[in-house]
Amino acid sequence: MSIRKVCIIDDDEIYTCIIKRMIAGSGLASSELFFPNGQEAIEFFKSNISGKPDALPDVILLDINMPVLDGWQFLDKFSLLDSPAQKDIPIFIVSSSIDEKDHRKAKSYPQVLDYVVKPVSLDSLKKLFDKVAMV
Repeated sequence: MSIRKVCIIDDDEIYTCIIKRMIAGSGLASSELFFPNGQEAIEFFKSNISGKPDALPDVILLDINMPVLDGWQFLDKFSLLDSPAQKDIPIFIVSSSIDEKDHRKAKSYPQVLDYVVKPVSLDSLKKLFDKVAMV
């Protein structure tokens, strides 16, 4: 599976700018979607999950600690979306949290393929995307 579109859900503007440059500069994906919190992202998915498959990303990079709707709340709401397409989008947690509880909690969500601690290097981003290709 090649990655066309990446969805980044994170309130850290500096991180999103760096990730955007890494993705664009490396050619890892052809486009990106950015949402500063889980609420804006879940609204996007609710609007596009049925009938607009081209609008959906191939992978989600999700932060945990965000205002409005955090990453855990996003995962809970995302898992309730009534669409087979939602189940096909792999999710990576990308967070500054090194708390082992967060790592364990992430493993309880079937769509979460991995948990990565920020900062993310280009090499680690490539490894994440390689995991998507193997799914």
